[in-house]
Amino acid sequence: MKKIASVLSAAACMAALTAASIPASAEESSKVYGTMNIPYADFYSAEIESAYEVDAVSSATKARDENSKAKWQMNQEGGLVAGTYNDGNGSILGVTFPVEVDAADVEALAKYDFKALDEKPAAYKEVTVSGDTLTVSKLIDTNGEQKVSGSAEVSTSTRYGDYQLNVKGYPEETDLYGVIVNTKEGDKYALRHLENIWRAGQISWSAGINTTEVHGNELKYENYTDSMGKTVTSVTFITLDGYTTVDVGENYLPVKFAGEVKAEDSAAGTGKTSLTLTGFPDDYKKNITIGDSFTVSGSTISYTGAKPGKYTVNVTDENGKYAPMSGDFTLTTDDMPVKYEDGKLVKADGSSDDDAENFIRNIASVDVNGTAYNAAGKRSVKIVGEDGTIDFAVTSNETPVFDGSGNYSITVTATGYTSPYSFEIKPEPETTATITTTATTPSGNSTLTDNSDSPKTGDAGAGIPAAIFALAAMTAFALRKNKK
Repeated sequence: MKKIASVLSAAACMAALTAASIPASAEESSKVYGTMNIPYADFYSAEIESAYEVDAVSSATKARDENSKAKWQMNQEGGLVAGTYNDGNGSILGVTFPVEVDAADVEALAKYDFKALDEKPAAYKEVTVSGDTLTVSKLIDTNGEQKVSGSAEVSTSTRYGDYQLNVKGYPEETDLYGVIVNTKEGDKYALRHLENIWRAGQISWSAGINTTEVHGNELKYENYTDSMGKTVTSVTFITLDGYTTVDVGENYLPVKFAGEVKAEDSAAGTGKTSLTLTGFPDDYKKNITIGDSFTVSGSTISYTGAKPGKYTVNVTDENGKYAPMSGDFTLTTDDMPVKYEDGKLVKADGSSDDDAENFIRNIASVDVNGTAYNAAGKRSVKIVGEDGTIDFAVTSNETPVFDGSGNYSITVTATGYTSPYSFEIKPEPETTATITTTATTPSGNSTLTDNSDSPKTGDAGAGIPAAIFALAAMTAFALRKNKK
């Protein structure tokens, strides 16, 4: 891949400026190549044929402290926002990309941080300036557009908007300067870094239903509302090598709506709970599923022999027009089916193996000496194994969870169990062992007892040599006495 060359020296820049005096007939020599900051609106305008103006991105990017500013800088140099420029407070304004300009326009581009290149780039945009108006062309790809076969998975349950596409076949190990989603209906949707363009071929956007992402930042959705019900056929990635368009087949974007699925929590075992569906379109043909042992009739969920834990009600449209919906509920119990024994959680008296395994499966957090650790999710710490064994060597952020003292207060919380299970682990108490040694002397049998410097529990073997030496000494003394 061709990389952007380093900035020319001051002399080279002066030469570029001097090029403005060359006669217009010397068209090739009047062109200058460089990089400049291009606002998103200008970068995408010709790419999507001015379907709409692409705004800057301010959500999910604001650097609130020195640590996050450092991470921002790192990302700019080769991470999620590489190739972009910002306003100094974390708002992404656009991308820094190669351009071709007339030498006469170079001075006017100083406010766009124009920097000359010493060779023609593989891909660039033609830029012209007329007064305060900047005109940016569609990408000039000297290598020709690369078209590859790939695939995409559509998710309507994403924490970053309404739709997420996981694209396979995208250009890897290179910075992405732009991404365009293309539909069978002829629509083009331009995406921006961090809010829409993520990592590993993941892209997402809001269509106006879920307008807040997982970190609480507001998402810009106005330009994507009509994407609902469309079919994505390809995704175009813009890099320094030019276009790479990935054919992803046909991926329908189910229509989303502001509905809700709500089931009430209830007791585990055999029973019933209520179900409420709100906001569903009239033509939504509902198919409701939960799992084995559950049946749904109208607004009632019935279940038999259900274990404690979290369950999900899934509602899908049999016609395929609308997005699926879901809601969680929890079945609970007051029973505690486990106990601590010999370094692991085992079934409590009166409980079954299934009961104990269910508790362990539903562990949500483990508290060790006052510090709580999540047991599920990306940043989980696996303190209790699947078989109930406690991992005393486990670490969290490279720090041991257990300090090695052998003195631990542990509280295990599991979903569906109304009370946590708490227990303590204490070091084994130190005890003094009494060693009794019997030796035969010339005068008969005598018993010697030694309580001094006896080994402690755990070092029992250390007392054996001392006993042997004592017996040997007494035997030697007796033999010497007999020889007199």
